[in-house]
Amino acid sequence: MMKKIILSICISSLTLSGFSQKVTEPKTSGNPLFEGWYADPEGAIFGKEYWIYPTFSAKYEEQIFMDAFSSKDLVNWTKHANVLTKDNIKWANKAMWAPSITKKGNKYYLFFGANDIQNNKELGGIGVAVSNKPSGPFKDHIGKPLIDAFHNGAQPIDQYVFKDKDGQYYLFYGGWSHCNVVKLSDDFKSILPFPDGTTYKEVTPKGYVEGAFMFIRKGKYYFMWSEGGWTGPNYSVAYAMADSPLGPFKRIDRILKQDPSIATGAGHNSVIQNPKTGEYYIIYHRRPLGETNGNHRVTCIEKMEFDENGLIKPVIITFEGIAASPIK
Repeated sequence: MMKKIILSICISSLTLSGFSQKVTEPKTSGNPLFEGWYADPEGAIFGKEYWIYPTFSAKYEEQIFMDAFSSKDLVNWTKHANVLTKDNIKWANKAMWAPSITKKGNKYYLFFGANDIQNNKELGGIGVAVSNKPSGPFKDHIGKPLIDAFHNGAQPIDQYVFKDKDGQYYLFYGGWSHCNVVKLSDDFKSILPFPDGTTYKEVTPKGYVEGAFMFIRKGKYYFMWSEGGWTGPNYSVAYAMADSPLGPFKRIDRILKQDPSIATGAGHNSVIQNPKTGEYYIIYHRRPLGETNGNHRVTCIEKMEFDENGLIKPVIITFEGIAASPIK
């Protein structure tokens, strides 16, 4: 009898252990990717790790820091708190938005918007911070905004740093339905003129509102942006294709939008590619169903695919997210 009891206990223990293992090892990422109110997510790959740098989604006066998240497989994420704070950016006092990161040499450079300036008399705009590690801490690179005024009607927010095939770095940015591109100096401390003498070149496509992003695939430049109002259900992502990073960009289609049965306001995206498998993923934010607080936005991910002509297929938003995709 005693042997039967002991055997029963052992079997039960093994069964519970197996059950526990299944619960703690998710098969997919799930959406949202991690807890907390986060928006405007930019994905990046450093070495064999994925990183996401989002905006902390709260009242403007509470947006005085930025967190980051890292993962080896796009499913399990580690939070890195306060990679950038206003304590290291003396001119910033609120509305720290839409981080964009790049690695150059042994340094990591984080571009960000701050203060939500409404005119050229206010202090703020787009800054750049630097760190020796992707987890920070990031400190002010030039001690003032890199772009501190309106040019071509573009509010200096929602920046994206882009490295072209020839090694030249550009910064795409702009709110208020205007998008500019500028050439960055090698040290990221200033803006250089284009060959035609212009400094701020407008590249606004039809329908553009904010949230510029770019990537290259098979020699084509894919330019993406957000349309609609950021607090509304119709916030979405559209794109264009061109043979040059300067365009011209003719709108092709909307490829990311709400699903009233899953979430609303799906927009402000970035794109990453697993360098080993070649698979593409779109990272974006959306608003949970029934949410009335405009700041309640969460970061999500889906697989992104192309048709035989290189056009982006419509993205289906899900609760499941994606399967693990380690960089091996």
